[in-house]
Amino acid sequence: MAKKILILAGDAVEALEIYYPYFRCLEEGYEVTIAAPSKKKLHTVVHDFIGWDTYTEKAGYLIEAGSAFEEVQPENYDGLIIPGGRAPEYIRLNDNIPRIVSHFFIENKPIAAVCHASLVLTTVRDHIKGREMTAYIACKPEVEAVGSTYISEPLHVDGNLVSGHAWPDLPGLMREFIKQVNKS
Repeated sequence: MAKKILILAGDAVEALEIYYPYFRCLEEGYEVTIAAPSKKKLHTVVHDFIGWDTYTEKAGYLIEAGSAFEEVQPENYDGLIIPGGRAPEYIRLNDNIPRIVSHFFIENKPIAAVCHASLVLTTVRDHIKGREMTAYIACKPEVEAVGSTYISEPLHVDGNLVSGHAWPDLPGLMREFIKQVNKS
């Protein structure tokens, strides 16, 4: 039976951070569900580092969210991926997010979080307090404010939580995540 992976996203999800994991999971033969606040085509964004003091943002491809957060039954999934971009800023406000994300911590199922995904993890502070993770540097204050230790390395594994700094770290993030999914 194929492993099932859940990806939490919304408009302004970073294009590489959703497409790379999505296709990589399909390549492994996993069934992948993209969930968002509502079923719809999501607008992705492309972040790049081109000499500014911060990243730039351009419109990216569309990607289909086949499930709404309220419909998600996390017990049906073997792993969770949370991409970054600006989507985490607002999807973390959805009342279903803590219920969904908590399940993966409670059941010790693999979680991959990249870039701004750490903002979503702040909704389950009881599960990440005392844990170590990396994230985009601008998220360091939020990571530390909930009692987690910010790691400056581009990739970090703390138990079932695999975290990456930004999209250039996706190969390592997905390698570690897939290792964990295949063991479960």
